[in-house]
Amino acid sequence: MGNGYAHLIRAALVDFRRNKVRTLLTALGITIGVLSVVMLIALGLGLKNYLKQQFESLGSNLIMVMPGSGIGGEGGLGGSFGGIAGGVKFDEKDVRDIARISGVEYSIPAFFKTVMVETGEKEEFGYVIGTNEELFSLMNMEPLAGEFFTKSDINSRSKNVVLGKNLAEELFDAPEDALGRTVRVSDQRFKVTGVAEASSDPELDKSVMIPYKTTFGGLNPDKNFFMIYIGVENEDDVAFVKEKAEETLVKRYDEDDFSVTEQEDLLETINQIFNIVNGVLVAIGSISLIVGGIGIMNIMYATVTERIKEVGIRRAVGATQNDILKQFLTESVLLSIFGGLLGLLLAFLIVLGIKPFFPASINLLAVAITFIVSSSIGIFFGVFPARRASKLPPIEAIRYE
Repeated sequence: MGNGYAHLIRAALVDFRRNKVRTLLTALGITIGVLSVVMLIALGLGLKNYLKQQFESLGSNLIMVMPGSGIGGEGGLGGSFGGIAGGVKFDEKDVRDIARISGVEYSIPAFFKTVMVETGEKEEFGYVIGTNEELFSLMNMEPLAGEFFTKSDINSRSKNVVLGKNLAEELFDAPEDALGRTVRVSDQRFKVTGVAEASSDPELDKSVMIPYKTTFGGLNPDKNFFMIYIGVENEDDVAFVKEKAEETLVKRYDEDDFSVTEQEDLLETINQIFNIVNGVLVAIGSISLIVGGIGIMNIMYATVTERIKEVGIRRAVGATQNDILKQFLTESVLLSIFGGLLGLLLAFLIVLGIKPFFPASINLLAVAITFIVSSSIGIFFGVFPARRASKLPPIEAIRYE
């Protein structure tokens, strides 16, 4: 039996070598399908890994207090602020009340606004983040040039500000050149005393970080905050601090008007979202696989027509319908496997190429399933032309011109 299949495979390979271009074009449909499915899953996982890295860079001792349901934006610091709509707006009393909870290391207000930042010579789109000096410690930020503002800058409503690295580079020739220079935001002038190193958050890198009390007035007339970040001293105290923060805020607001969210809660939400997204991506990619299968069926039908005389001669010398069916089915399956392997190889090479810039990831289970599906498609779409070939009457086949 093994020899029979070995003979079928050898015969199929001989036919492939004889028709190299047709073989390559037939397999190309499956190659594109497998490549699409594997790459879509790899990029989906990459985006999930990227967001996870951003959250984990803040540490596991982080709690976020947000208006409404709390889940909004794109996962970055600025994205979180910018994506929030509805719910309550927090104030200084909330920040102070949370700071008094046992186990809280940082209580950080965050006001967020999109603005145009001007230097007199240049004008760039950016973000204002009104916050306190603890943000830099929470975000593990280091100064690239100059120094960050301090608690005394907050209390004195200092006009000293810190620029994100990307914004500093866009406004000035080099980040170091920004030090001591003046930037204008909403007709107010500020002095740049520091430039932060690049972070994992593109919005933070495009921001002007201002002492939050300085924003009261022109930038933040209502003296409200979009979010409060809580840094917990000990990871074991996170659940306790979360509960106490909820108890503190519910004295002033309705439960539905705010949410107190742990890092783990956000990561769990992200995982749920990406499971759905990956399912949709796989469904889209699978269309390419089906198109590839139809391509194999069409080419195999054409092959049957080309080889009618060969089929007739084989039947005349004793080949059964089953032998002919196996012959054409073997060719379909081999084409699918060849196309699948080529698609996987290309996907691995592409992922290796983009890995240094983006955390794309190959899922081995997805690879195995995709490969099995591509082989099954070869069998499914190969059955129809193979049955047609096997049912050709031998005498008519030999006479066919």
